[in-house]
Amino acid sequence: MTARFLIAAGRLVALGLLVAFGQAEARAQDRAQETATTDMAAMAALLARPAHAALMRHAAAPGTGDPDHFRLDDCATQRNLSDQGRTEAAATGRRLAASGITTATVLTSRWCRATDTARLLDLGPVTPFPPLDSFFRDRGRADAAATAIRDRIAGRQAGDPPLIMVSHQVNITAATGIFPTSGEIVVVEVTPDGDAIPRARIRP
Repeated sequence: MTARFLIAAGRLVALGLLVAFGQAEARAQDRAQETATTDMAAMAALLARPAHAALMRHAAAPGTGDPDHFRLDDCATQRNLSDQGRTEAAATGRRLAASGITTATVLTSRWCRATDTARLLDLGPVTPFPPLDSFFRDRGRADAAATAIRDRIAGRQAGDPPLIMVSHQVNITAATGIFPTSGEIVVVEVTPDGDAIPRARIRP
């Protein structure tokens, strides 16, 4: 065999491996999309049940806590959604709609990054619910906020629209024990004795 032939053969083998890898990657992406769709459909079924709700951490907003000059009435003084966060929130809304949730009761923290996330879901009017406000700087509010969140979920009746509550890591952790990532949804059932039981987790 000539050196030229060996080089050509090696290139053909490499090309074949690249094609095979690309096909495998495409199949993996298809399976991941199918799993995501199935997860959303399962979540939609859970949200139709009494005393269930989706607790969603606001989408990506770089940083931790809030600036020292934070003011509730001025988004410019707060951490805000990044472009990625806005894209994630809108994409989550589309996934929810594709699962059959086209309208919902959407409650939100009054912090701008949470309110913007809730609006970008595009599932209907957004209503502020102060127990969802971040207590990152005031941990003494944790128990009261968690109790109010669980009580609101417990009050959801069969036939009510799905309940989606957009909040912050500290609030969701206090209410459920789960530490969610940015943009993650934790589906919770509140039992008659007031315990919050996580039933599903959906990441962005």
